[in-house]
Amino acid sequence: MPTALSSVAVPARRRFRLSAETRGIKLMLPVLLLLVLCFLVPVITLLLRSVMEPTPGWQNYAELLGSQTYVRVFFNTFMVAGVVTLITLLVGFPTAWLLAILPQRWSRLMFAVLLLSMWTNLLARTYAWMVLLQQTGLINRVLMALGVIDQPLALVNNLVGVTIGMTYIMLPFLVLPLHATLRAIDPSTLRAAAVCGASRWQSLRLVLLPLALPGIASGALMVFVMSLGYYVTPALLGGTSYMMLAELIAQLVQSLLNWGLAGAAAFVLLVVTLGLYAVQLRYLGAGRSEMGGR
Repeated sequence: MPTALSSVAVPARRRFRLSAETRGIKLMLPVLLLLVLCFLVPVITLLLRSVMEPTPGWQNYAELLGSQTYVRVFFNTFMVAGVVTLITLLVGFPTAWLLAILPQRWSRLMFAVLLLSMWTNLLARTYAWMVLLQQTGLINRVLMALGVIDQPLALVNNLVGVTIGMTYIMLPFLVLPLHATLRAIDPSTLRAAAVCGASRWQSLRLVLLPLALPGIASGALMVFVMSLGYYVTPALLGGTSYMMLAELIAQLVQSLLNWGLAGAAAFVLLVVTLGLYAVQLRYLGAGRSEMGGR
């Protein structure tokens, strides 16, 4: 009798599982349709235009990668993205660690300030930095009043202004995932390292940083990828002399009406972004599975 009941229960569970999977697929259909219409179709259209306009072939990619002007734009884009990521990491790690160890009341207050800065309109924040960084702005006036400088520093319409503005804007996108990782670390691990004779520097380098590596990698990748495609802040703080890739694409479409070359530039940026995500999934995912196995 138990054997007969179990033989009946197994197909019933299988039918229930199949019906649940079918319902899940039906619920996902609107999302998949939205992704196809709003992402996949435009990307395919962009790729086709990059190889079909003005004439079929790969001349747009050859011009994009063979021109000194466009190569300089690529260099500016990756250099700014790398510098912004590095500075954001240097500022964001202590901030995230401070949020993780502060009492809950003060941690909530700092979180509110951080989120408020992120929710403020991007254009308003960028214009605020333009006011602060210009030659008659607050920063130059304070430095001159303190006797640090004799003449105003050029902090806008160059890469310095772009780096400062983008670092401020990108900081929350690093702090939030890194804070979640640091909060999950057991404080007794650091106390155990101190009991075993490790100095503060050794505890940071050998214990805290390896445990926080998934959050560091996720936040740094997010900042780097977002910096590659940023438009508003580089356009307002950088000027035409230090153009980045997103500005180039906008100029090719709006001013020159060169959709083929703009499509090629956009597709190169997309390929680089997807490649970075693939690297993260490949190596960071493997690192997480190894840590889980241990």
